[in-house]
Amino acid sequence: MPHSLPPLSLYIHLPWCVKKCPYCDFNSHAKTDIPESAYLNSLIKDLHIDLAYVQDREVQSIFFGGGTPSLMSGDFYRQFLNALRENLNFSEDIEITLEANPGASDAAYFNGYVEAGINRISLGVQSFQNNQLQALGRIHTVDHVYQAVEALKAAGIRNFNIDLMHGLPDQTPELAMDDLKRAFELSPTHMSWYQLTIEPNTEFYSRPPVIPEDDALWEIIESGSGLLKDKGYQQYEVSAFAQQDKQARHNLNYWEFGDYIGLGAGAHSKITLAGDGRLLRYRKSRMPEAYMADRIQYRIGEEVIERDAQAFEFMMNALRLKQGVESRLLERRTLLKLSDLSKIIDQLRSEGLFVEDTQRIQLTDKGFLFLNSVLERFL
Repeated sequence: MPHSLPPLSLYIHLPWCVKKCPYCDFNSHAKTDIPESAYLNSLIKDLHIDLAYVQDREVQSIFFGGGTPSLMSGDFYRQFLNALRENLNFSEDIEITLEANPGASDAAYFNGYVEAGINRISLGVQSFQNNQLQALGRIHTVDHVYQAVEALKAAGIRNFNIDLMHGLPDQTPELAMDDLKRAFELSPTHMSWYQLTIEPNTEFYSRPPVIPEDDALWEIIESGSGLLKDKGYQQYEVSAFAQQDKQARHNLNYWEFGDYIGLGAGAHSKITLAGDGRLLRYRKSRMPEAYMADRIQYRIGEEVIERDAQAFEFMMNALRLKQGVESRLLERRTLLKLSDLSKIIDQLRSEGLFVEDTQRIQLTDKGFLFLNSVLERFL
């Protein structure tokens, strides 16, 4: 049984956007008339149902994701965060992040977010080429990006992430590096730099664009990773790069197998049960209309993660971290002991995929390249 309950985070899902992007498989729905008040009421009712799982723990981080959370007003976040403060214990240095679309943000909104208590922004830039933004179905232009960064800085936000994609349709390595260089000029503290993937149930899946060949993709990854490092952004997760001490604390809690409560349409939760240390996963009603209409049951799809499934669950998160985690974290976060996995880990070490340091659960550089194959060993 874990020695103590893990750190706790909150994820709040805002499911609406102006336009559904052709590559997006998230729970997002195009809508211009956002029912702020109705959704706020449902979120607060949802919160009260889940309070039983909080166990008086401090909340370390809050993340507003979507959809496009920057479609909601500063007053929405002020009311909701006040409701959270009335019911939860916030850590003194809590990280509160909001995802923003450069085409759905303005200076007045950023000022309202700061006044509500939001102290970190994740800006969905994706590219600094207008033709690529059009190909990706984005509603913003490159000018909107510069305007949004200027506005968030004017509002007092210095800790912000830029989301940037690579492997875009007809993208050359030179264009991918240009995107990175233009992002550096804006001085983000954090960069999420990830490859475009074609997911089922998306427009791109039905009509796939022409993306770069594997050799070009590999050149982009190698060159880009080196450029990020040269500019002081250390890779700490598969697609996350941060300046010194600016890692996303909310995401780190996921990778370190902490607990999180998800509020909002389609949000997922993972909670350690205080009585016996078992792990519970559940989700909320996916469709916004059903979520707002539901007055009795928000929580659906409950599943207890039994002991024999916890190895894969833990490794699926921890091994995404470039530096891995301390070995003892396995026993603190699950019902397992390191000795339970020694046969698998010893074999991975013999293949040069796992570091030799027995005090860490960590992949070698080679193992990091074959992450999915390594994870299959723990199934």
